Amino acid sequence: MSQIYQSQNKWKFFLIIFGGLMLLITLVYSNYLASKLKENEEKNFEMFVKALSSLSENDYDNQDDMSPYFEIIDKFPLPVILESESGELYGDNWKGQENPDSAFLAKKKAEFLANGNVPLESQGYSRYIYYFNSELLSYINYYPIVQILLVSLFVGLGYYLFNTSRKAEQNRVWAGMAKETAHQLGTPISAMMAWIEYLKDYNNEDHQYQEILVELEKDVDRLNLVADRFSKIGSHPKLTKENIYDRLAEVHNYMKRRASSKIRFDFPDRNDEPIFININAHLFDWVLENLIRNSLDAMSQEGEISAHVVKDENWVHIDLSDTGKGIPGNKFSTIFKPGFSTKERGWGLGLSLAKRIIEGYHQGKIFVKSSKLNEGTTFRISLRIEE
Repeated sequence: MSQIYQSQNKWKFFLIIFGGLMLLITLVYSNYLASKLKENEEKNFEMFVKALSSLSENDYDNQDDMSPYFEIIDKFPLPVILESESGELYGDNWKGQENPDSAFLAKKKAEFLANGNVPLESQGYSRYIYYFNSELLSYINYYPIVQILLVSLFVGLGYYLFNTSRKAEQNRVWAGMAKETAHQLGTPISAMMAWIEYLKDYNNEDHQYQEILVELEKDVDRLNLVADRFSKIGSHPKLTKENIYDRLAEVHNYMKRRASSKIRFDFPDRNDEPIFININAHLFDWVLENLIRNSLDAMSQEGEISAHVVKDENWVHIDLSDTGKGIPGNKFSTIFKPGFSTKERGWGLGLSLAKRIIEGYHQGKIFVKSSKLNEGTTFRISLRIEE
């Protein structure tokens, strides 16, 4: 099942590459447009300078011959500063500045020179001409930055919505499977309970026979508990105030009987000062059992499983540790995803359901606190304390 998430990571990588290529293409094209617009503006400036030079070199008696030059100057749309032989500055086409004052023009001239630009030289009306880009070219120059921000925002939002939708769909699928499993278990469990009651009366004098029926009844009760747990997935289970040490003791006693004799358990004493939290006992025990069962699988029938409780202001932290083979650091988050499993057998639902139970139903936290390969793993469950 872990191959599913490897495939998803590959698709994410390809989507990022594709998005990067699309962004690169649009940036190159916008730069191309900016360069073309700049070339066009430079040509307009050259025409403007030639028009001024022509007016100064020709006789004004023939106004008809000068009209094209006057038209070029009148329709010239770009911001410009003219500097006379005496150093006076004249400006035109400045947005919001119909008659710009000398201080404004001096500031713009200084900015022009500070950027390493060289003014155009002219004859007659002015000695130097300081030319500036249009607002449109400035907008195009800033466009790549805006585009990167917008594309990043769009990709981020799309990724968030996609993940949210996928998780919601996965939750519906797993909740539906859990409820259907509980429903399917209900019929044979009911039949087994009826048969056990019948068999109790069938031979009630045989003591050994009755002991076997008692053990069978315990297993059926356990199946009934498992079905009840599955039925609560996807709904809002009822929470009651429970002593955390009692729950740890119950799970410890149950799992110890089913573990190898070479497995050592180090759990707190249930007689310690009680710490009460609001939980659903059936589901919370299921989480602990899942974690311990994973620890047993990781230790190959030999090692130690320990539990420690730490109280921190309004929170209680339960650390479950083992001396198993450990978890790679890049798998700390992946192991909680539905379907992820390193085992050849199994659905990969245990830790996913544990996360849903702790975080979704109990508003707590569950995560890998620490893990080292071939040394062991510690899971932490954090829950609010009820005063």
